[in-house]
Amino acid sequence: MHQGELLGLKWSDIDLNKGIIHVRRQVLRQNGKVVEAPLKTKNSYRNIAIGADTVKVLKGMEQKDECVFPSPFGGPMSPDSVLHMLQRVLKRAGLERIRFHDLRHTFSVLALQNGVDVKTLSSMLDHYSAAFTLDTYAHVTTSMQKQAANAVGSFLSGTLQP
Repeated sequence: MHQGELLGLKWSDIDLNKGIIHVRRQVLRQNGKVVEAPLKTKNSYRNIAIGADTVKVLKGMEQKDECVFPSPFGGPMSPDSVLHMLQRVLKRAGLERIRFHDLRHTFSVLALQNGVDVKTLSSMLDHYSAAFTLDTYAHVTTSMQKQAANAVGSFLSGTLQP
């Protein structure tokens, strides 16, 4: 999900019994104010399945506000605050600075490397096509092709030996 979509999540958008997040809005800074806004395209309005671990974390969160990620004063958290928190966490961990958006790329690469098909990943990422996802992550799919070729080679050489 995009940062603005995460910040726009309300508890009413999450079905913890079915493990589904309904992406319905985004939060952004507009004219110096943090505001809710419609999503960019009609395809951006989507449902995303979440795993049991995520459901467990969400069930353990305190629901003090309608927003899943509220500001300390209520209402949606500022995108700037999220970036500052991310940078503090990275600094404490001794890691280099990254953009929040880089977390999407990390997720995408890990998903592809662990067998998530491109069409499913594309819809989760709100990409307009699976081809765009493939173009964006071609470096990953190339290394995956090499792994597949080695796996098939190992399989074939094992079956061809007397």
